Amino acid sequence: MQLVYVQVQMSEPTTLTGPDLRRGVAVDQLREAQPLLGHADGEAVMLVREGERIYATGATCTHYGGPLAEGLIADGTVRCPWHHACFDLQTGHSVRAPALTPVACFDVLREGLLVRVGRKRAPHTRTPTSAGPSSVAIVGAGPAGTACAETLRTEGYQGPIALVGAELPGPVDRPNLSKDYLAGNAPEEWIPLRTAEALREHDIELIANDPATAVALSAQKVQLASGRAIDWGALVLATGAEAVRLPVEGSTLPHVHLLRTLADAQGIIEQIGRAKRAAIIGSSFIGLEAGASLRKRGLEVTIVGPDSVPLERALGRDVGRFVQRLHEDNGVVFRLGRKPTSITPTEVTLSDGSTILADLVVMGVGVRPRTALAEAAGLRLQDGIVVDEHLRTSVANVYAAGDVARYPYEGALVRIEHFVVAERQGQEVARTIMGRTAPRGAVPFFWSQHYDVTLSYIGHAEHAEMAHVVGDLAKRDAAVVYRIKGRVRAVLTVGRDRLGLEVERAMETGDASALEALVS
Repeated sequence: MQLVYVQVQMSEPTTLTGPDLRRGVAVDQLREAQPLLGHADGEAVMLVREGERIYATGATCTHYGGPLAEGLIADGTVRCPWHHACFDLQTGHSVRAPALTPVACFDVLREGLLVRVGRKRAPHTRTPTSAGPSSVAIVGAGPAGTACAETLRTEGYQGPIALVGAELPGPVDRPNLSKDYLAGNAPEEWIPLRTAEALREHDIELIANDPATAVALSAQKVQLASGRAIDWGALVLATGAEAVRLPVEGSTLPHVHLLRTLADAQGIIEQIGRAKRAAIIGSSFIGLEAGASLRKRGLEVTIVGPDSVPLERALGRDVGRFVQRLHEDNGVVFRLGRKPTSITPTEVTLSDGSTILADLVVMGVGVRPRTALAEAAGLRLQDGIVVDEHLRTSVANVYAAGDVARYPYEGALVRIEHFVVAERQGQEVARTIMGRTAPRGAVPFFWSQHYDVTLSYIGHAEHAEMAHVVGDLAKRDAAVVYRIKGRVRAVLTVGRDRLGLEVERAMETGDASALEALVS
């Protein structure tokens, strides 16, 4: 079975540079693990030498169009500098999300001292296999569920796959809802991760807007709201999390919105033409990104948060102040150290008695994991569904992935609410189902966009003791190092994409000395 999906290009078309690789280049121009960027037949292509092997692949990441020739080469893979997608140089397959679509691969022709790019290869597929469970039901059509379904097919699974979603249209690119889509820079056709038609072409059944209502473990069935029952040989719970609505007076008024689904974002956009002033309740990532997007739309924006500095608990005071200044420089007003107590159609009253004029309100105050199905089924819970290192639950043939999964990482159980983490866990579950388990090496990663500045965060340091800045945040050229008991547990970069990739690699391999050298 051949998986071929249409690439969604999230950047401007690539300008072709470098040599025409159809004509070839001298082999001594290829330096170890340093991509040589060129082109072939109007497409950006790069040559990569690693040991005695020479690879030729497309040079544009299939996620948001990042420049792979500026990425990191290691162990037969290339990592994108923008959002850390990782591709196999031999097959083009996505080894790790956020890219799900493979990158193109080309034949490499050696003619004496010349190396040329030959024909583009057909997408590589594993030989279809009868291995695996009788069928797979995936409850949750978000990033984890979608990545799991696609990876099952890539791994050669031939059985039935049902992908059950709670709302239309199905899988969407959730990070874009608060970023470019809300800002008006991304058309709606970019938002679906996969359409029902694209999934159906590969025998993946998308069941959208028909949520699961019960899971019968002994009978191995999933009951849907419509009355339909789905049999499964393996069950993946990727139910994600739901946005929290504060229980204050007026929180359910029509102009008060959450921001979690495409419908949420559409509701905000529909109201923008009638609104002039927006109040953002919550000074964390979703609130700040929504605020930046609404400023780009021309609205007056006030951000309300209980902390004295936004993002301080997650990223430290220095980064929080840096981000706050970015927003203030773009006209955002902050009302920090306060909480809303009531909302009317025209204003928000805060805990200090002051008011904010607002005809549009967006709540970004966090999410809670959707564990009702798992709880009713009797699975082990602890602020999420508890899983082992291979994302297996307390019941055989039942797995959990994404925002709902609580999994072991660095000696503790963690639940990480990041889109890329969810996609990568979906990929891992699929490989485990197919019997291809391996030690988990993926390091958590997320990015957050604020106007023309991107924060990239590698690792996990929920209770960091110290945040040390290397470089200059004000100049947008810095790394922030987070330590627990003296050990580097996470690194945030601004304007240092290459360093972020090298940090990720050192964390994956457990090379503490290399990691220290990178951040010193």
